[in-house]
Amino acid sequence: YRRGRRYLVGYLGVMAEFDGIDHLIKVAYELILNRGRRDIQFCLIGSGPMLESLKTLAEDLKVNDYVEFTGRIPDSDVIERLSSCDVCVSPDPLNPLNNKSTMNKILEYMALERAIVQYDLLERRRSAAGASLYAEPNNIHDFATKIESLLSNPDARFQMGRLGLQRMVESLEWKHQIPRLLKTQPNTA
Repeated sequence: YRRGRRYLVGYLGVMAEFDGIDHLIKVAYELILNRGRRDIQFCLIGSGPMLESLKTLAEDLKVNDYVEFTGRIPDSDVIERLSSCDVCVSPDPLNPLNNKSTMNKILEYMALERAIVQYDLLERRRSAAGASLYAEPNNIHDFATKIESLLSNPDARFQMGRLGLQRMVESLEWKHQIPRLLKTQPNTA
């Protein structure tokens, strides 16, 4: 999956207007062309209405050799690819929906013990806590810097991955969430 490169950065999810994949491609441009990081491969798993225009953007920015768009793939392949990543990302930009939404990909990254880079959004910080580095919202340069920081620090990646898995097991698994959800249901009797 690394295509001969040292590091692998992964994304899983929908590729629609508000998912920030255009930000991620610009992050790839910043790292590869502006900062000269020819040692990073990006693996983008998923599909959506923006897929073809995102491929075009990667070509226009001349990073298409560093960005693989897998499309939709079987769950076993998703797990294998994400487990191979050094860092997983969530480039969802700041907007009212993203700020207050829990995204499955964050929980999936945590369950696979992957360190995360994402924008500093309210619900993302609640979900991932110490399993993530948080970039200034919508700041592509800061996002790239956070990725570089994690790539240069394997111990931090390991610790963040462990924290994420621990958080999943100890507080975010369904067995912990079901009682909370049932408690908030209105009494209909």
